[in-house]
Amino acid sequence: MAKSIIIQAAALCFLSLLAFAYCEDRFFVEGRVYCDTCRIQFVTKLTKYMKGAKVGLECKDREGGSLIYSSEAETDESGTYRLPVDGDHEEEICEVVLKKSSDPECDEVSKDPFLKKSARISLTKNNGISSPVRLANPLGFMKKTPLPGCTEALRELGMTADDIVQ
Repeated sequence: MAKSIIIQAAALCFLSLLAFAYCEDRFFVEGRVYCDTCRIQFVTKLTKYMKGAKVGLECKDREGGSLIYSSEAETDESGTYRLPVDGDHEEEICEVVLKKSSDPECDEVSKDPFLKKSARISLTKNNGISSPVRLANPLGFMKKTPLPGCTEALRELGMTADDIVQ
């Protein structure tokens, strides 16, 4: 009887260690995708979050830029995606990129080389972040024409349309 309990306890400890080791290198990348209704490349009170938009996670080699790891996800009704990622990607540059809009009236991506079209993310446990969840900056597709209320929304932020590079 005692021998059986010891064997069960040892098995439980061993399985717990395996689960811990497996979870050690699993991350979750979370973020949101929005429709940039004012074509200004940041979130405002007129922003609409997009259900059904597609994003991709791309991890590339730092030296040659070759793709090492990739994954895709689709946003839920709140415009939020969650990408599970296995493995430590400390030696790679990982970014979430926009893949496909769910709204044909809001499907443009800026062509400006100085504007970010992706959200860089750190996927390693060697960066001081204890949580396995990595939060990516919001990414937005641009509406073909700005909404009429955009000028007022910018004014409330202390900006004018002339302050924004289109």
